[in-house]
Amino acid sequence: MSDSASAPVSSAHVFHRAPKSAMRVAAGGDGPYIIDRAGKRYLDASGGAAVSCLGHSHPKVIAALKSQIDRLAFVHTGFFTAEPIEELADMLAADAPGDLDRVYFTSGGSESLEAALKLARQYFVDRGEPSRHRIVARRQSYHGNTLGALATGGNMWRRRAYEPLLVPVSHIAPCYPYRDRREDEGDEAYGRRIADELDAEIVRLGADNVMCFVAETVSGATLGCVPPVPGYLKRIREICDRHGVLLILDEVMCGMGRTGTLFACEQEGVVPDIAIIAKALGAGYQPIGAMLARRGIFETVVGATGYFQHGHTYTGHVSACAAALAVQKAIKEEDLLANVRARGAELAEALVERFGNHHHVGDIRGRGLFLALELVADRTTRTPFAAERKVAARIKETALENGLMCYPMGGIIDGISGDHVMLAPPFNITSSHVGEIVDKLGRTIEAVTTAAA
Repeated sequence: MSDSASAPVSSAHVFHRAPKSAMRVAAGGDGPYIIDRAGKRYLDASGGAAVSCLGHSHPKVIAALKSQIDRLAFVHTGFFTAEPIEELADMLAADAPGDLDRVYFTSGGSESLEAALKLARQYFVDRGEPSRHRIVARRQSYHGNTLGALATGGNMWRRRAYEPLLVPVSHIAPCYPYRDRREDEGDEAYGRRIADELDAEIVRLGADNVMCFVAETVSGATLGCVPPVPGYLKRIREICDRHGVLLILDEVMCGMGRTGTLFACEQEGVVPDIAIIAKALGAGYQPIGAMLARRGIFETVVGATGYFQHGHTYTGHVSACAAALAVQKAIKEEDLLANVRARGAELAEALVERFGNHHHVGDIRGRGLFLALELVADRTTRTPFAAERKVAARIKETALENGLMCYPMGGIIDGISGDHVMLAPPFNITSSHVGEIVDKLGRTIEAVTTAAA
């Protein structure tokens, strides 16, 4: 096959995400690799967008999906339920922390957040508190691209064009110690200070008007894999409880094993009122997400009206649930959470060894197989690269040329400045893959930062 077969191509009819960018053509998958039509292999070190947690050719998941389609591909859940739907919900409820035991299936993360917001609103209406409608979230967060999710998120760049369409949402400080912790405070003092912004904002809005606080348990691609500092989420939980506000934790990107436990909040000792998941739930084999609600919320809504006033055509899609069920069984049967912890520690150590003193790497952070490097023009002053250098975009393209998929992001500080590169490889990678990731990423970062400096 000619060399041109590996080159990016443009389409006359597909409305791509970035229509001016020519796209490589994927033709196959082999474990953690994507293979283009010329046979070039790309190690998927970001799982796409932290999605492909089992790689691209898991035989049991593929077999389960084919078997379900042979029997029944789709049934509208306004008329029927089906065994994969029920079994997947049972498994998730059994494994979720606390009494998060009611599972509402969606087609992805944005839908899950929309469902969570609507459930929170209906809950307060049904319990006789209709004034509660205000949402509080965090700056430089991301919760999805539908209008409700976009309004809730604090990603300034994504919000900008759509501001007139978005409902008012209050945004407080993110948990971002690399840039925001003062020199005179430790992690716990810093966490308490920024958590107390929530308390102040609820008081300002009037507690009787506030419906929920929404946060990513571990910040995703917008900020770059930032875990909460010790005690932060416990303080958030206390504040929400004191004011009667629901706590919604977004684990779309960081959940379902990505950080080393099935739910990232398990490591914080905190149970949210509503949790949302997607991505690693179905590992990309079918589009699926879910919202998990505490028993008391479910009982209030069902007791008042008998139903949740919400739904989509593909809610509880039976083929998607069958695929996700097979994914979750594989994670258990192959003890992949242990591998996430082991390979995550190995990858973090290798990143520190390779980049710990790199002049253009300011911070290395994350948990499990959810890690990021913040890139800077100057490590000592933490000065970011100028936005016009387009460091994130150049990292992405150069990495692809080197046979590596990673997830860079720009504008992480204020929607304009700041760059990181995120790694979220499949849960079943080996030590050899860790070495390949660090080698290819090293060559990529060296080439791009040298040119940008």
